[in-house]
Amino acid sequence: MITPEGLEKLKAELDHLWRVERPDTTQKVAWAASLGDRSENADYHYNKKRLREIDKRILYLRKCIDDLKVIHYSPFQEGKVMFGAWVEIESRSISGMKNRFRIVGGEELIGRKDYISMDSPMAQALLKKEVGEEVIVKTPSRDFVWRIINIEYQK
Repeated sequence: MITPEGLEKLKAELDHLWRVERPDTTQKVAWAASLGDRSENADYHYNKKRLREIDKRILYLRKCIDDLKVIHYSPFQEGKVMFGAWVEIESRSISGMKNRFRIVGGEELIGRKDYISMDSPMAQALLKKEVGEEVIVKTPSRDFVWRIINIEYQK
């Protein structure tokens, strides 16, 4: 599952790799190969490796874009924590501790500290809960009690 914004980011990354990165790296490989002996040509080996990485990522992104289910906002989600929600919580275990994050799919987590996976223990505890409810999040070291302060959706 993925949010519409997450899908757009994946599409933008795919487009950038295909239209910018891959052609640039292909040119570098061709240039390095034209220099002759490839056995000790660091530019050639590095750019060939980079080209393989780009191609692997392109294949992966194409598969993801085709296979992921986009979850759009729906009015029935209002008032409850569901996929795509921005949730603000405060700790009942640690005085004054607050957190705000968005519950998303695993493909959207890269580079975002304010997103959590819908498969995480925190998200699992919060799903289908409402503002004011308390949840217990079990961790290996201890249990934490959180109260939901606010739930928002990007519409």
